Amino acid sequence: MKKSFKIVGLVAAMLFSGQFYAQNTDIYKGIEFNMPKVVETSFAANTVSIKDFGGIADGKTKNTEAFRKAIDALVKKGGGKLVVPRGMWLTGPIVLQSNINLHVEEGSMIIFSTDKSDYPLVDVSFEGLNTIRCQSPISARNAKNIAITGKGVIDGSGDAWRAVKKSKLSEVEWKKFVASGGIVSKDGKTWYPSESYKKGFEGSSSFNVPDKIDKSELESVKDFLRPVMVSIVGCDQVLLDGPTFQNSPAWNLHPLMTSNLILRNLTVRNPWYSQNGDGVDLESCKNVLIYDNTFDVGDDAICIKSGKNEDGRKRGMPTENVIIKNNVVYHGHGGFVIGSEMSGGARNMHVSDCTFIGTDIGLRFKTTRGRGGVVENIYIKNIDMINIPTQTIGFNMFYEGASPVLEDGQKAEENKAPEKVYPVTEETPVFRNIYFKNITATNSDEAITLFGLAEMNLKNIVIEDSQFDTKKGLTIVDADGIQLKNVKLNYKEGTGTTILNSKNIDLSTLKLESKQKPTIKVLGAKTTAIKLPKDIKGEQLSISKEIAKKCSEVI
Repeated sequence: MKKSFKIVGLVAAMLFSGQFYAQNTDIYKGIEFNMPKVVETSFAANTVSIKDFGGIADGKTKNTEAFRKAIDALVKKGGGKLVVPRGMWLTGPIVLQSNINLHVEEGSMIIFSTDKSDYPLVDVSFEGLNTIRCQSPISARNAKNIAITGKGVIDGSGDAWRAVKKSKLSEVEWKKFVASGGIVSKDGKTWYPSESYKKGFEGSSSFNVPDKIDKSELESVKDFLRPVMVSIVGCDQVLLDGPTFQNSPAWNLHPLMTSNLILRNLTVRNPWYSQNGDGVDLESCKNVLIYDNTFDVGDDAICIKSGKNEDGRKRGMPTENVIIKNNVVYHGHGGFVIGSEMSGGARNMHVSDCTFIGTDIGLRFKTTRGRGGVVENIYIKNIDMINIPTQTIGFNMFYEGASPVLEDGQKAEENKAPEKVYPVTEETPVFRNIYFKNITATNSDEAITLFGLAEMNLKNIVIEDSQFDTKKGLTIVDADGIQLKNVKLNYKEGTGTTILNSKNIDLSTLKLESKQKPTIKVLGAKTTAIKLPKDIKGEQLSISKEIAKKCSEVI
């Protein structure tokens, strides 16, 4: 009972301090790079209600035409606010135009239709690739000065779109899905919402793009081509302020190639079992503020992307100049994430004063060979984490789509680095110059994993003034220039620190604590220039045979 009380009290203190911070601190204060001031939206005084255009709030009458007519009328007036008052507003897709503020009042709920015929196939970018999918419930393309505001709820009816894995549900939940219709896979492990979805899934070598099906046949697998709920492409001056966005077919919020973007005071929700149920995927955007939001989702919560492989490199647009402050993440595959589609690069980012509670991974960096792209100049500080079931800080440069928490049938060894060393080309990803300060993690599984590539090490990663209370300790593989300054790591089992094929590693001020004597292993013929804590010696230090002969050069 006392332990539970302490944890609840800690969480409450985290949340309270975050709220106090948000109300009293300039969002641009303490930024480590030259951050342009984000240009905010401003609207004409014109205001109309969806009711003025025949809207009916009964939850069963489609208001698609009412939304279209209201937006067109406002555009003719020079823009303004479209008010959605209290009530349940069923609709098909809504397309925002320049100078429109879609204002969802408290008590109102926009519910998107489950009728797939309402969503035509369109050219889009999804998971970093140029492809074809269904039109998004809310979209804007090449618009300027747009907003979605208010305290209402926007629901994407995602359960009608998504397949569900049995391993992610209770028996009662699983039976409910099966009883609703749809199709169960031959092995009994997955529920598909329709035969169209199943056909699309089986026609895909990649789990989200039906690349084995001719484009002329895509209409037959339409159910599989789930849209992101809010698609904002090529826009400028965008504000999302206040609403709850929930139950999205795929990703929830997807700003792409957009500038001067503000996301604040949002609640972003998806069932934890939702496949690709990301919170926000910020892709190839610049000059962005994300603050005072809450996420509880089925995949990555706040995710930075910039395109995948050749498509991303050809676009060549990094995500840059981003401030992320004072956000709370509950469930999600990662709290703050960069990758894995980062082929256009990412740079100049500040992340601070965030709280992650039970998030699968806390701070997550993922990529793989073939991506290319440079991720650099990332500054992360004042992060509190509790009940993280895997790594609190995790770098993985050979990520191949594995979930951080193993699902039914997955094997941990499937996501390990191959022994082969590859040549450095434009397809080689680079992660460098990433700084962490004042990171606190407690009651979690693993403190830090830093996995680079043999041909392209992680470079210049600094963690300082931080403390970790975890089951497992620190692993460094294929890294160059790693510093842990004034870091306390209290771990419960295994080796405290493992270093493999890495160089210029400074752990001289690392404080390792354990119920047994803390231990460090140093391995790999490529390992050199390692500074270890002075209190780790004798049987506490294990050095492999391949480097024992040159020990003075290594340590």
